[in-house]
Amino acid sequence: MTPLLPLSEALEQLLARVATCPEVEQVSLQAALDRILAEDQHAVIDVPPADNSAMDGYALRARDAGRKLPVSERVAAGDAASTLREDSVARIFTGGEIPAGADAVVMQEDMGLVDGVAELPGEIRAGQHIRRKGQDCRAGSRLLPSGRRLRPQDIGLLASQGIAQVPVFQKLTVALLSTGNELREPGSGALPPGAIFNSNRPMLVGLLSTLGCGVLDLGIVRDTPEATREALLDAAARADVIVSSGGVSVGEADHVRDAVRALGEIDLWRIAIKPGKPFAFGHVAATPFIGLPGNPSSAFVTFLLLARPYLCALQGRREAPPITLRARADFTVASPGSRQEYLRVSLSERDSELWAAPYANQSSGVLSSLSASNALAVVPVGETIENGQWLQVMRLDDMLP
Repeated sequence: MTPLLPLSEALEQLLARVATCPEVEQVSLQAALDRILAEDQHAVIDVPPADNSAMDGYALRARDAGRKLPVSERVAAGDAASTLREDSVARIFTGGEIPAGADAVVMQEDMGLVDGVAELPGEIRAGQHIRRKGQDCRAGSRLLPSGRRLRPQDIGLLASQGIAQVPVFQKLTVALLSTGNELREPGSGALPPGAIFNSNRPMLVGLLSTLGCGVLDLGIVRDTPEATREALLDAAARADVIVSSGGVSVGEADHVRDAVRALGEIDLWRIAIKPGKPFAFGHVAATPFIGLPGNPSSAFVTFLLLARPYLCALQGRREAPPITLRARADFTVASPGSRQEYLRVSLSERDSELWAAPYANQSSGVLSSLSASNALAVVPVGETIENGQWLQVMRLDDMLP
């Protein structure tokens, strides 16, 4: 039997197999949310384009502090810039351009006004309450890097430059297969003896959708070698990547791994993690194949740790490693394991420290452990854990978009 592959080595091999990025297309800003930017974006104008007021108040010369001066003009946002008359102040509103000659703004609540004459405070600092030209963006500066997943605030930043269309990578089409004669779809009626509802399929559709992938849902594949090969060939012809759940272990009815080998190759199989050991990666013809375990917790964990980084890289998305935090173990592990374990835990704060409490049942088939938990706690290979010991944890929300 081939030795189990450490997670770090498996991930390195996966990412090394990302050779090209998808094609590039232009989309409108309205259609750009969650798409992956294909080219660096640079500012074409200064924002703001001129000095403007950060407050409703009065634009004036700081040297006139303590004087009583008439209000000579009114400047609203969108008005053309003017020149401030000598020995006067200008009524100005937030966003209004600072008149030439003015070098400060006094908030309206700090200014006395009697019969159109302003009573200036005794101390005024030059530059106060003024937003300088280009303080947000300078023309020519880089706004966003290639590989960025575009968030609402990124789209707003591009809009501030008058950019209406952006180059993005085309979405990946991922063919999703579920295997198992025991599976039934939700809504299909009462379960016959020996059957279970297919929970992996909607979970994986959701995970793939959060990555911006288009999902080609090929449904449940019958547990026969012929049906498995036929489904894989169909998926390879219609999708950029194939993802399956189940059928990659060593059971007699686990036909997926053998079918992939017959139609292409298996590049790596069996990872030294718990849950998730049966994870597989290979190709059907030239189409990448990701084989997730059938147990739902295993499928979820291996998707986050292995499939997600690979799919992000394949989309041209620059992805930082998962954020790891330190928390104290609210549990013990008495016996060292031969695989790196990812416990489903709930993080809570106690005496200004994070504590990780595990879900009671850590079986790979217990899907409720994922809904009840907010993080994964890492138990390294060959280590025991004492209560109160510091360990690494990863928040589930940080591992999803």
